[in-house]
Amino acid sequence: MKLHNYFRSSASFRVRIALALKGLDYEYVPVHLVKGEQLQAPFAQLSPERLVPVLQDGDQTLSQSLAIIEYLDETHPEPPLLPADPPGRARVRALALDIACEIHPLNNLRVLRYLVRQLGVSDEAKNGWYRHWVETGLEAVERQLAGHPATGRYCHGDTPTLADCVLVPQIFNAQRFDCRLDHVPTVMKVFEHCMQHPAFIAAQPSRCPDAEA
Repeated sequence: MKLHNYFRSSASFRVRIALALKGLDYEYVPVHLVKGEQLQAPFAQLSPERLVPVLQDGDQTLSQSLAIIEYLDETHPEPPLLPADPPGRARVRALALDIACEIHPLNNLRVLRYLVRQLGVSDEAKNGWYRHWVETGLEAVERQLAGHPATGRYCHGDTPTLADCVLVPQIFNAQRFDCRLDHVPTVMKVFEHCMQHPAFIAAQPSRCPDAEA
């Protein structure tokens, strides 16, 4: 397998976590988003969306991090990243989508660049935008986790799931932008537990071969 990704991309980070949890070897192929390599050959010919991550598995070329993770879960079912019961799977997917669809799209690199370059927003205002949507979005995740009987050491129970693969990269980015996190204690408790797991440690941006300060 080959994973085309960028060390600072939270969507790429999600897939790296899933691969590490499953103990799968892969070739790391860096795509530097800030330099625009996603818009240039050869990656642009591989990805119609011009987005990372892209996973190549044999003759299969897969995009979108959540779709890739579910593909990995179906093709390499141990350890499972989705619960066995339908309500549990629905809850884990909902938690993952609350981050991947409600928080992340408002704050990815393309949006932040558009705010500054096309709309003339100042860096201070851009960072305020980022913090607002991350902080309010994580507050919604906190309400789902806090006091829920299915919440354990991880988002759902006591083993990592798809939801944890998505949550951890979002917290990394929140910390990078100095977001307030004291209002989401359950979220942070789960995050801190995840970051004691070898797979989450190995997948973090600073461990990537293309990592920059």
